[in-house]
Amino acid sequence: MTASDETTATGEETPQPARTAPANRPAARRSVQVPVSTLVVAAAGVLMLAATITFGVLWGLARGDVADRDAAAADQRQAERAATDYAVGASTIDYQDINSWVGKLKANTSTELAAKFDTTAPKLRDLLTPLRWTSSATPVAAKVMSDENGVYVVNVFLNVTSTSAQTPDGGMTTVTYKVTVNKGEGWKITDVGSDSNPIDASKNHGSTTK
Repeated sequence: MTASDETTATGEETPQPARTAPANRPAARRSVQVPVSTLVVAAAGVLMLAATITFGVLWGLARGDVADRDAAAADQRQAERAATDYAVGASTIDYQDINSWVGKLKANTSTELAAKFDTTAPKLRDLLTPLRWTSSATPVAAKVMSDENGVYVVNVFLNVTSTSAQTPDGGMTTVTYKVTVNKGEGWKITDVGSDSNPIDASKNHGSTTK
């Protein structure tokens, strides 16, 4: 009787050899778990870095704005000083030394403005000598009224004390000069006017109107 006959006769299957897994079967995938706390810390670090960069940029811009404002304020002060120095010199007069006064009128002025004073100097001499005019000035205040591309218009307020043949005891009046200062020309004076003339004021016994 054969083996198959024996299996049939007994009703039992003959054991078969165990199957082995194919050699090229891929290994099972491994999952890597990252703790939530690690993700939170990483995200916080990224946000902190972004905030630092943003703060740095804003700080740089703010410093630039402050520097610009400081430079503009310094330029205004320079214009006010130049205008005040000029106005004080223009108001300091001694009829016995007109040439010195004309020199003050021309001091730190543009070539064109200096030439105008050269032209008017004889008339100024003829006006002040008979009046026996003397005056000195004390600055009160100066304020930039406008600034256009480095050209400043400054109002300068002075207290002018003067004597003349008409007022030998002297008197004081407040005079306002409008002085134009050009930064681009080395802070030179390019124009000058007066809202009140100290000579006319003296004639009117202290009035500051023309």
